[in-house]
Amino acid sequence: MPSTNLRLGVAVVAVALLLAVGAGVWYGSGRDPRPPASVDVGVSYTTVPGTIVVHVSGAVLHPGLVTIPADGRVADGIAAAGGATGGADLGSINLAAPLRDGEQVVVPLPGAATLPSGSAPDGVDLNRDTASELEAPPGVGPVLAARIVAYRDLNGPFATVEDLLDVGGIGEAKLAAMRDAIAVP
Repeated sequence: MPSTNLRLGVAVVAVALLLAVGAGVWYGSGRDPRPPASVDVGVSYTTVPGTIVVHVSGAVLHPGLVTIPADGRVADGIAAAGGATGGADLGSINLAAPLRDGEQVVVPLPGAATLPSGSAPDGVDLNRDTASELEAPPGVGPVLAARIVAYRDLNGPFATVEDLLDVGGIGEAKLAAMRDAIAVP
């Protein structure tokens, strides 16, 4: 029986050695065993450097929050949401429009009311419109519109209409005159 005990001992040593090597490889790989950070909003997503998170809704297969490259376009957001449904009216939206972190893309069905590119439902869109489009509110000319765009480019999107008070040339009176022609960010 000594050869049976010897074989059993060798097998136990071999299994222990394999476990030790496996643990060493796993530990030495430098992997962080914790999952990446995410926010629980009913949809799981992860942001990494060089990406943005956008909300895609409407006629898409998987509406919700999606992560796309930071230089992503509307088409990238729709693709990340599983693509458009068969009835989507993709001709009514600009698939090439660039997206910013936190924006929403609504993919309409045919016949649904849509807005032309660069329009907001209640006025100009401070965070997307061009300088020439920002000239629509009363008292805003080319110089002030250029200041609004420059401020936005330097500081990021406007969170509230009141943030316009930080733009040179806009005071309380000017903001009051403009307010009704501006969409709330």
